[in-house]
Amino acid sequence: MESVSKNILLANDFPGYGKVALAAMTPILSRMGHYVFQLPTAVVSNTLDFGKFRMQDMTSYMKGALEVWQELGFEPDCICTGFITSGEQGQLLGEYIQKQKREKGNRCLVVVDPIMADCGKLYNGIGPDRIWAMKRLAAMSDVMVPNITEASFLTGIRPGQESGSPEQVEELVDGLKALSGKSVVITSVTEKNAGKEIHCVYGYDHFHQEPFRIPYEHLPVRVAGSGDIFSALMVGGLLAGNPLKDAITKTVKTLSALIAKDREDPHGYKGILIEKYEI
Repeated sequence: MESVSKNILLANDFPGYGKVALAAMTPILSRMGHYVFQLPTAVVSNTLDFGKFRMQDMTSYMKGALEVWQELGFEPDCICTGFITSGEQGQLLGEYIQKQKREKGNRCLVVVDPIMADCGKLYNGIGPDRIWAMKRLAAMSDVMVPNITEASFLTGIRPGQESGSPEQVEELVDGLKALSGKSVVITSVTEKNAGKEIHCVYGYDHFHQEPFRIPYEHLPVRVAGSGDIFSALMVGGLLAGNPLKDAITKTVKTLSALIAKDREDPHGYKGILIEKYEI
C-alpha cells in the first residue's frame, strides 16, 4: 500500500557519530516519503557502546522549538518519542501530546519507545523519576514499543526480566494494555518454553482488538540502533494504513535482512548505514 506523506515529529537523541536514534530514524521515514521534524532531547558525541561519550541536554532548546513550531502552525500527524534525559522532558512532551490529541484526536498517531533499559537492567543514570516519566508518556501512546526489560519496569511485573514463558509475556502485554488502553508491542522477547528458546515479538492491536505473536530468527550480533530502525519501519507501515501485525511482520523481515547484510561490518557500534540499502 502506497504511503501518503505525513508530518512526523521525532523526539529522540541525536548522535554526532553513529546511525542511531534520530540519525537512523530520519532517513528511513524520509525515504518512505514523510516530512520529519527532528526534536533532539540530547546531542551525544557518539553511540554509547564506545564506552566514552559527551552528552548535551537539550531541554531548553526543546521548549523553544515547540513554541516556534506551534506559532508557525506546524502540526504533526504522528509523534514518536524515544530517549529522554529527565522527568522535565517527559512532562514537556506529555503536555505537547495532550494538546495535539485535544486538537486532532485520533488523527495524530502517538508512538512511545520507552528507552531506559535492556538485558535485565536499567541504563546508567535511570532512576525512579525517569521510569515514572516514561510510564506517563507510555500511558498517552497509541502504540508503545518497549523491549521485555522495559515492559517489566513499566508494569512493575518482575522488574529486570530478560525472558519469560508465553504466559509471563502475555501477563506483561496485559499490564501494558492496562496502562494505555491502546496497542502494545514488546520487542526482542526470548520466549522460554519446554526447554527451548524462541525469539518473538509479542503485542496487541487495539485497532483490531487482536493479540499477536511473531517469531523471528535471532541473529547473534549486536547492532547499535536496531530498536530505532524497528520503530521507524513500524511507524512507516502504520502510516501506510497497514494493520499493526502486518506492519510488525514486515518490519521484522526488513530489519533481519538489514542486520544480515551488515553483520560482517567490524564496526557494529556505529550502526547500520541505512542510506545504502533498499527498505
